[in-house]
Amino acid sequence: MPKNPAYIGRFAPSPTGHLHFGSLVAALASWLQARQAGGRWLLRMEDLDPPREIPGAADDILRTLEVYGLHWDGAVVYQSQRNELYQAALDRLLDAGLAYRCGCSRKEVRALGRFGIDGIVYPGTCRSGLPAGKSPRAYRLRVEPGEIHFSDAIQGTIIQNVAQDIGDFVLKRADGFWAYQLAVVVDDAEQGVTEVVRGADLLDSTGRQIHLQRSMGMPTPGYAHLPIALNELGQKLSKQTHAPALARNRILPTLRIAWRFLGQEGVPGDLLATEDFLAWAATHWDIGRVVGSSATETDIHA
Repeated sequence: MPKNPAYIGRFAPSPTGHLHFGSLVAALASWLQARQAGGRWLLRMEDLDPPREIPGAADDILRTLEVYGLHWDGAVVYQSQRNELYQAALDRLLDAGLAYRCGCSRKEVRALGRFGIDGIVYPGTCRSGLPAGKSPRAYRLRVEPGEIHFSDAIQGTIIQNVAQDIGDFVLKRADGFWAYQLAVVVDDAEQGVTEVVRGADLLDSTGRQIHLQRSMGMPTPGYAHLPIALNELGQKLSKQTHAPALARNRILPTLRIAWRFLGQEGVPGDLLATEDFLAWAATHWDIGRVVGSSATETDIHA
C-alpha cells in the first residue's frame, strides 16, 4: 500500500508506436516522483485517435514498462472506453454556454486565422452562432480573455493568455473523435491525479487544460515539465523522427542513461539488478536537479 495515498501521479502514452528513450524519460521521472512521495502511479492509455494507432502498440508499451521494472498501480485505463465521461463533460459545458458548435473547416480556419503558439488561432467565426449555410462539425470551448499563471516544478513560473495564443479550442473533432485537451482534463480529475509529470512538448497545452479545469470546476494538479530528448539532428524523439524502440537487452544501462539525462547524481556501481537500481533511485530522486533545457541521448554519454 502507498505511504501517501493522497499523491497520485500518472503516465499516459499513446499507442502510436513503441516506447523510445524520450518515453522512458517521462515514465521514469513520473514513476520516481510518485514512488518517492509514497503515492500511486497510474497508467492511462491515450487511445483516442484510431487512424494514428499501431496494432499491438498498447500491449507492447505495457510489456516494455514491465520489463523496465516500472510497475503501475491499479488497472490500466483506456480512453477509448470512456466516451460517456467525455460526453457528460461536453454536455455540461454546452448547457452552461461555455462551449459551442463550430462549422468551420481547417481550410477556412487557416484562411482567416493567425499563427499562435500551437498552430492557427481560431478567428471566432462561429462563436456567436453558426453562420447561414454552415452545419456543425466540431465543438469548441469559449475562451475568455485573461492570463493563466501557474508554477511549474521544473520550468518555473509560466504565463499564458489562452484567448490570445490559442483561441477557442476544439473539444470534439469534426471526425467525431474526442480532442486530447478535453479527455486529459476529465481523466485527470476523475482519477484524482495530483501532479502531472510529462515532457515539455506539452507545456503549451497546460494553459488550455487549466482554463478547462476552471470552466468545469475541477481541481488543478501540480505540473512538472521535463526536458525533451532529441536526436542527433536536434529533433524530438518520436515516431515521426524514427526514434528506435527501447532495447530489452540493455535495461539497466538504459535506465542509468535516463537517470543522468534527468540531471541526477551518479549511481553506485554495486547496483547490478533493475529492481535494486529503481529502489535506490526512488529514495535518491531529486526533481530539483532536473534542468528545463533539452538534450540528446548522445550528450549523456559524453
